[in-house]
Amino acid sequence: MALPQPFPTDDDSPASALPEEMFPVVAIGASAGGLEAFTELLSHLPTTTGMAFVLLQHLDPNQPSLLSEIMGRTTEMPVMEVVDGVAIAPNHVYVIPPNTALTIVGSELRLQPRPRSRTGSHLIDSFFSALAQERGTKAIGVVLSGADADGTLGLKAIKAAGGITFSQSETSAKFSSMPHMAIATGQVDFIQTPEEIAQTLASLSAHPYITSPSPAELVAQEQAPSDTGLNTILTLLKRATKIDFAQYKPNTVKRRISRRMALHHLESLESYSQYLQANPEEVQALHQEILIGVTGFFRDGDVFAALEQTVFPALLRQRQVQAGQGNPELPVRIWVAGCSTGEEAYSIAICLLEYLSRHSVSPTIQIFATDVSKLAIEVARSGRYSPTQVSDVSPERLQRFFVPTDGGYQVNKVVRELCIFACQNLITDPPLSRLDLISCRNVLIYFRVSLQSKVLPMFHYSLKPDGFLLLGSSETTGEFGHLFSLIDSRYKLYAKQSSSLPLNFDFDPTTYTPSPQPPRPAPPQERFSETDLYDLANQTVLARYGPVGVLVNDRLEILQFRGQTGTYLEPAPGRASLNVLTMAKEGLRLDLRTALYQAQQTSEAVQRRSLLIEAGDRRPVQIEVMPLNPQPADKAYYLVFFTDLAPDGTASHTDIPATDLENQYRQENLALQQDLDTTRSHLQSIIQEQEATNQDLRAANEEILSSNEELQSTNEELQTAKEEIQATNEELSTINDELYRRNSETTHISNDFQNLLSSIHIPILMLEDDLRIRRFTPTAATLFNLIPGDVGRPLGDINHRLAIADLEACILAVINTLEQSSQEVQDQEGRWYDLRIRPYRTLDNRIDGAVVVLVDIDNLKRSAEQLRQARDYADAIVQTVREALVVLTHDLRVVTANRQFYQTFQVSPGDTEGQLIFELGNGQWDIPQLRSLLHDLLPQNMQIDDFEVVHNFETIGPQTMWLNARKMTQVNGDDLVLLAIETVLERAANGD
Repeated sequence: MALPQPFPTDDDSPASALPEEMFPVVAIGASAGGLEAFTELLSHLPTTTGMAFVLLQHLDPNQPSLLSEIMGRTTEMPVMEVVDGVAIAPNHVYVIPPNTALTIVGSELRLQPRPRSRTGSHLIDSFFSALAQERGTKAIGVVLSGADADGTLGLKAIKAAGGITFSQSETSAKFSSMPHMAIATGQVDFIQTPEEIAQTLASLSAHPYITSPSPAELVAQEQAPSDTGLNTILTLLKRATKIDFAQYKPNTVKRRISRRMALHHLESLESYSQYLQANPEEVQALHQEILIGVTGFFRDGDVFAALEQTVFPALLRQRQVQAGQGNPELPVRIWVAGCSTGEEAYSIAICLLEYLSRHSVSPTIQIFATDVSKLAIEVARSGRYSPTQVSDVSPERLQRFFVPTDGGYQVNKVVRELCIFACQNLITDPPLSRLDLISCRNVLIYFRVSLQSKVLPMFHYSLKPDGFLLLGSSETTGEFGHLFSLIDSRYKLYAKQSSSLPLNFDFDPTTYTPSPQPPRPAPPQERFSETDLYDLANQTVLARYGPVGVLVNDRLEILQFRGQTGTYLEPAPGRASLNVLTMAKEGLRLDLRTALYQAQQTSEAVQRRSLLIEAGDRRPVQIEVMPLNPQPADKAYYLVFFTDLAPDGTASHTDIPATDLENQYRQENLALQQDLDTTRSHLQSIIQEQEATNQDLRAANEEILSSNEELQSTNEELQTAKEEIQATNEELSTINDELYRRNSETTHISNDFQNLLSSIHIPILMLEDDLRIRRFTPTAATLFNLIPGDVGRPLGDINHRLAIADLEACILAVINTLEQSSQEVQDQEGRWYDLRIRPYRTLDNRIDGAVVVLVDIDNLKRSAEQLRQARDYADAIVQTVREALVVLTHDLRVVTANRQFYQTFQVSPGDTEGQLIFELGNGQWDIPQLRSLLHDLLPQNMQIDDFEVVHNFETIGPQTMWLNARKMTQVNGDDLVLLAIETVLERAANGD
């Protein structure tokens, strides 16, 4: 069965064999807005969950963190800031310090300094992934409010390791970017508010999946009395999905079942099987849970480099040979088995296109990508991926092979058309054929040996004679090593080996009936095949009258027996092997090894004589090794012939003459000398082989050292670039926070300013420096005939209601001279305003326009006019009165006098107004009676009538005067005195 590429949690992984003292660790990551979420979550957590909690937040590296102190006031659990090497304990809270990255090793938290990064761009992802590797099913990841995508990849790692994942709901998050990106991956088990997350954690803390010392203990306990519950679950899965998970490694299946039971708070297999029967959608959820895949573009990038260095060049050489022989060029056929969501297939396609473009060739490409998951195939066909999923794609490849879409990227049409995606079960469905490359990475680790024994021979059948097989880092060909030769042990790259063993495929019956298709033309035969090799061997043997021998490959494995070779070869005790050196009889092995080595080194035929030792007898045998060079000459084959030099017989040892004894001794000496020469030659060949091997090892060591230096340099460059990007991201995050706060403050200020302008009933008009309208108050809208859409229009386009022709000139003069202007103007209805024009100054004291303020002074103007008219009216009355009148202040200074006063007493206004009345006319008015009137009588009375005064004036002589005085109270508190003076002549004229 084709599976997605899973996270490496096979049965031998640390995640599946947790020690009993291990307890769950909850990693909680947040960024912007995370303080509120942290507080709400911890405040609702009980203190006896048996879990350890690690808080991860992007902190300012240049400022001390108060997070641990704040959290200490939120929960009763002990809260501490992490120090390097601290051992974690349950029911404790650990807070990451600023300017550090955090990881976990065993039960210790380790700190890594980050001197160039503000907060660490992906510190949450890093710790989540480390936690998944260390704790496996006891890893719990929580993503809270944040303004980036940190934590998304880490949650996928925790989910793949069997852990449990949480995300804060977007509606409850202050910043929803981190929760949104996490939820979009589909790897989140619970989407809740912080309070609900705390309640769910408290509930999970008592579940056996969390408390058990091993991930599958719950299932193991349930299986002890019977396998009924587990068998029922597997039967339901097979019935719904047509996949028999009983053939998978049991711990993987048990771990996934236990995890689903924990999510639904079920503690027995019988309960969960009943839940599956009542909820068919849970069957599909469990199906997807078992098939969970962790994949990515160009995952394990060195593997793709190995394809470019080894596989792709071989494919091109094969097609060049075919083209040179006039054969039609065959397409490059690749099969990606277990393609998951398509990243692996697209990565191979991109890598192949880049390689072909560098060599200016363009053969037809067919990439078949299959998987058992329909959901994964649908995603792969669309080719749409989020920014997080393409984070490992270089910018050059992203620009060349991807198209930006809403919320992510899509593989461009050229690459998508090369890949054909289909649902396929490796066990029950027929395989593809005539393939150049099969990529099946991290799928076999989940199969039992019985499944692997069906899949690997099928891969051998599907490949061309010169095809390649690519497996995962933890996978091997196992007992089928004779079908594939190892090319690169580091990247698990194999080449197909010729095999005459029959391959039996046992596919399950299917109800699918194919529709009739027109016959396809037979594909062109390849130039060289295994049959050609055997024909060539037959021709060579016939040419030599059929000597006994075998055909071997470059690994000295026998491909074909020629004649009766039992005299020289026999199966060796132990595990069956077709190696010709293992099967050679005693006495032949040493010379055979030497001859084969010389033939490999010289590529020429080699003959050697040897002694076959059998039942104590020695027989001379000639060994001949002949190299074969089939086309294409990419592999070496050898024909090994055995020829007896003398007929078989047994020598008699009775009555041997002396001459025969001498001959026998001579022959034995020659035989011993020949054995010695053979041994010397063999030792020489071994020495030469060892020297060649040492030379190769030295060269390989030098290459490794050189590669290591280059990798170290590249790693340093990548680390520097990563830290720079992290610093930039964190600076942007900090700036974003500052901008958010400033926007909030600006909003408040704007609201205050808007309310202020709306509540001021003063026409105010703000203008740009080019006299375009910037802002205005509601009262100014009426006066200037403005509507909201007039903002930005020139003032000259507006017909205002002011009776002033040079308003724009006045405003420009203020802007140019920076001097304020004020004048009184009227509108078209005659209402008066005080027009004030001031420069518009910015906070940095820059002139950026003008402010026009109109103060309504119509009432004041009209009151002043009325006051003037009243004053004129009173003055007219005073001037027409026949008596002399004088208006005095409260301190008896003359304010004014009428014309009759000046004429009667012959004084001028200049000598009178403003003077004390007692100082008028050189003191002529300093009359005791007048003083008594003004100082003594008048303060006690509001008015005095007909007070008689007689006085001799220098200019007009003696006068008898009747004085009438009245106090007039003023608003400002300063009283005035009105003094009326009537003389004798005036009284006589009036008839008194």
